[in-house]
Amino acid sequence: MNGVQVTSEQGKVSFDRTEDNTLMVRLSGPWRLGKDIPSTVLLTQVLDAGSAPQRLSFDTAQLTHWDSGLLAFLTQASEICRARGIVEDRTSLPVGLRRLLELAEAVPEKKGARSKVARISFFERAGNVTLGYGLSVGEFLAFLGELSIAFGKFFRGKARYRKVDLLEAIQQCGANAVGIVTLISFLVGVILAFMGAVQLSQFGAAIYVADLVGIGMVREMGAMMTAIIMSGRTGAAFAAKLGTMKVTQEIDALTTMGISPLEFLVLPRVLALVLMMPLLCLYADFVGILGGAFVGVSMLELAARSYFQETISTLTFTNLLGGLVKATVYGALIGVAGCLRGFQCGTSSSAVGDATTQAVVTSIVMVVVACGIFAVVFNVLKI
Repeated sequence: MNGVQVTSEQGKVSFDRTEDNTLMVRLSGPWRLGKDIPSTVLLTQVLDAGSAPQRLSFDTAQLTHWDSGLLAFLTQASEICRARGIVEDRTSLPVGLRRLLELAEAVPEKKGARSKVARISFFERAGNVTLGYGLSVGEFLAFLGELSIAFGKFFRGKARYRKVDLLEAIQQCGANAVGIVTLISFLVGVILAFMGAVQLSQFGAAIYVADLVGIGMVREMGAMMTAIIMSGRTGAAFAAKLGTMKVTQEIDALTTMGISPLEFLVLPRVLALVLMMPLLCLYADFVGILGGAFVGVSMLELAARSYFQETISTLTFTNLLGGLVKATVYGALIGVAGCLRGFQCGTSSSAVGDATTQAVVTSIVMVVVACGIFAVVFNVLKI
């Protein structure tokens, strides 16, 4: 007898031709999924190498352990035998394995089922997207309503939360964010000054760079850039932490103990952002003006005294107050978005990363939309 033998990390298969024109497939060792196991391509190669046998039988005397990996091998071997008109003899297979093969063949797979992809109409896709957005808006409004109730309890002094958690959130949202806010705000001030200097210098009006930077930072850029920084830094951190607590069932444990997760976890974080965002915005305005002054003094050769006098003369209390109001609203939106995505996190480890990404995207979108609304409202109010 001529034999062909192929081994793998788990199992071994060999092919022998007998004198009665039968191809004997010898299976030995453990056949389990998870590692490489012999493929039916080997059977096809043996059949193509010589004359086609009349029968195909199996020898499982050396077979130790098996699972669905062996079942898949035998199912594909049966399809090859049927396609070539070879009689298959399964009498030597284990009883349990024969029953599984009969069960797999009892309901044959629909022809072309694997290649066909269900096509969804445009209207069905549009409807699914609309329903998804509708459910998201409903969840957001429900979360916002529960948070409003929690804030009502806070103002009445009945909210259940730890003051140390509030202080820790304030430190995270405030002092720990000063470094990155300083860097970004200074660079934004420098950029605004450069943009203005290129045009205003042509008309001998370089001093008005101070007006451009001062109004731009105080009215818009200070609050906006601080909000974007806090969205990527603090909002993402809130979503990751709450998402991890969701995965480890700590939020469910709070509910079981009769403690509202929104009061205990969300309230301190949103409150910390609402309190710290105006202060960070005020600091960002100051640093941005310093960045503009750096360009004005070093590049435009303006006197520092004249620059700051022009800045003070052009700024009004209304401009400053408008920026602080924007920052406060932005802080509330970032806190709500981050905590909401954390509560909506799934139960797997990968879901935490998805929730963090969604929190950043949601926060930035909400901030930009709010900025547009503020622009329209301030224009109507002539502010």
